[in-house]
Amino acid sequence: MRRHALALTVMLSFCAPAAAMVGGAATLSSHGQPVVMIVSDRGSFCTGTAIARDLVLTAAHCVLPGADYKLLEFDAERKPQLRDVASIARHPQFQIKTLLAHRATADVALLKLARPLAVTPAPLADASLRAAVGETFTVRGYGLAVRGDGKTGGTLRTATLATTGQPGTLQIRLVDAATRGERAGLGACTGDSGAPAFTTSGPSAMIGVVSWSTGPGGSAGCGGLTGVTPLSLYKGWIVEQARKMGSPLAP
Repeated sequence: MRRHALALTVMLSFCAPAAAMVGGAATLSSHGQPVVMIVSDRGSFCTGTAIARDLVLTAAHCVLPGADYKLLEFDAERKPQLRDVASIARHPQFQIKTLLAHRATADVALLKLARPLAVTPAPLADASLRAAVGETFTVRGYGLAVRGDGKTGGTLRTATLATTGQPGTLQIRLVDAATRGERAGLGACTGDSGAPAFTTSGPSAMIGVVSWSTGPGGSAGCGGLTGVTPLSLYKGWIVEQARKMGSPLAP
């Protein structure tokens, strides 16, 4: 199986929204949404989620040392505006070498913003929540609709995916229920790293962040599997770190 992390360098165009995540439904306006876009001065971009008005949760591999990061926010007229990041905290157990070796790691990070966003923060799922095979989750991200086509990035898209394999506390694998990953279907792509996976039953809550993807049949690319890092093992750290950063959350 060939996976790739989704925080890759691409050229972005914010002119016209594309129709699809790969294959996902486009949100006409992302203004006021808790799902945000993270960009770096090295040209990479990712997705994150505001879990407090001044605190964004994303994947740790999206905010590696050695680059400067900002939030790219779109106003009601879809004009991009940059927001300053005051500080970043990566989970201390995150290992980039482990991620690149296609093994599970603590791929979560928090970004403290210089100024709060005008959004309703997304709630985190209970730490005891476990995914079951066949259960569906909604993934929302700013990634590409076509791998390698930078013009399709920057539009918030949504896809509902089903759990497959053997889900646990270290990793959840999601797939398009219509294609089962055997042919191209819905799924995360470049720029969707850090994207939230929300529960679809009961009140919506964030259960994990996107870390990687594959193409159909385990090939390199997008439209096959979407790999999610569950938050269950890391919610305690998230809550404690949020408190230290001055943005307390409900335990």
